[in-house]
Parts: sequence; structure tokens; C-alpha cells
Amino acid sequence: MKVIKTISKLQKAAFKHLKNGDEIGLVPTMGALHQGHESLILKSKKNDDVTIVSIFVNPLQFGPNEDYLKYPRPIKKDLQFCKKNHVDYVFMPTVNEMFPNSHKTFVEVRDLQDIMCGKFRPAHFRGVATVVAKLLNISYACNTYFGMKDFQQLKIIEQMVRDLNFKTKIVSCPIVREKSGLAISSRNTYLSPQEKEMASKIHKILKKASIDFKNKNLSALKQTALNKLNKIPKIKIDYVDIVNFKDLSFADKNTKKVILAVAVWLGKTRLIDNIIMTR
Repeated sequence: MKVIKTISKLQKAAFKHLKNGDEIGLVPTMGALHQGHESLILKSKKNDDVTIVSIFVNPLQFGPNEDYLKYPRPIKKDLQFCKKNHVDYVFMPTVNEMFPNSHKTFVEVRDLQDIMCGKFRPAHFRGVATVVAKLLNISYACNTYFGMKDFQQLKIIEQMVRDLNFKTKIVSCPIVREKSGLAISSRNTYLSPQEKEMASKIHKILKKASIDFKNKNLSALKQTALNKLNKIPKIKIDYVDIVNFKDLSFADKNTKKVILAVAVWLGKTRLIDNIIMTR
């Protein structure tokens, strides 16, 4: 496993692999690696000749009152994690390497970036799209792996890749959950044991909604989920949305496949989750 910290060195290494006919897989992360990331790495190890994991806490996707400075950065643990999973390259650039003072270009995916989480984190997805676009260009990735927990992010990246004609294929991977059903996230470390127990109810509410999907209209389904979430102590709801699985557009009674997505605050921790529902 090689740790690379500069763009030029990673491009040089990746280009050499491409010339040799190797397929390159990229797993973009902000570190604090967990079982969810591991599932993406293992998928790349299965599909690709070379696996690159990027570890970069991207300042562009944090708002002014968000947790950029306190976001977990267990570097030694993350490197051990990558080594254990036989990652070929770990790309760990500095902020100045990725976004020097001269940087003036940003990527926006209109409409998709303004709904759901975008309502509450206005510049977030501009930051995500910009850093992912750079990582795709730097790594020459043939396949790039994203988890479905950040479903809006996944759809935004898919749209960006289509619109800007990137050659990479976006590979979506299922949500990985704790035994309680709580979606695994780096931010779960912020939760107290009592908060984690309360947070596990979110997935139970989503599962019940998916069972009721064929028998209830969407507005009733959404309201029931809202009512149940509101009963969890210390919770504050950002949104509960039911949207088209394909493109996050408005879903109605004729939509065959939808996503029920939620974003909530439990104490000082923001959690997101979703479930696919099919008629």
C-alpha cells in the first residue's frame, strides 16, 4: 500500500496503471473509516485491478456552523484499516493541495442540489460535486463507489458524471447498518449510548413505512412517518421526503419505485437515512 499526498504523484501512478490496461477503482471518503467504507473497498477489490481510497475532509461541503474542525480524523487507524483491506493507494492531500488560494472553479448540479438536504445545507452539494469532479480527474477512475445512505449525494454525482461526460462508472452500494438497524456513519461516534438507542428507531419507522407502501397514499405515509419520528425524544426533523428513485423528482401514486428519505437532528448530531419502496 502506498500513501500519496500530491495530485501529480497520484496522476502519474494512475496513468501508468491505465497504460498497462488496469481498471482503477476509487473510493472517495472523508476518513473515519468504518464498515460502510469497507463494503465499498471490498467491492472495488472484487471489480478492479487497482483500488484507490481518498481520505480528505473537504472544507467546501461544510457550512459555517457545521462540524468541519471537530470532524473525526483518526489517520493512523484509517491507514491500518486500508492496509488490512489491501488497498493499493491511499490519497491524502492537504487542503492547500486540493484548493489552493488560486482556486476559482466550482461544480453545481442545479435543482438536485437545492432539495432535501440542500435546503438545510445550501453550499454542501456544490462542495461535494466540486471535490468529486477533481478526484475523478486526478485518479482516472474507471469505477467510483458510493454508499446509498447519502442517496441525494449519489444521484447528484450520477447526474454530474452524465452531464460532464466523465468516463467513470458510478457504482452504488447498499447501506451498511449496525445490529440495531442504525445506518453506520462516521458521525455516530458523536452519539451517546442513549442517543444511539433512540436513533435505532429511525430505521424501524422506515421499515414499517415500506410495509405500508402498497396500502397507503404517499401523503398519509409521509405524515405517519413524521408523527412517529416526532415521538423520539430529543429529535428535531429537517425533512421527511418521498421522491422518485430514479431522479429525486416528485413522486405520486403512479411512481413505481420511490425513496423515503429522512434527515433529523438527535441532540447535536445530524443523521440521515432512507429506504427503497417498490410497488
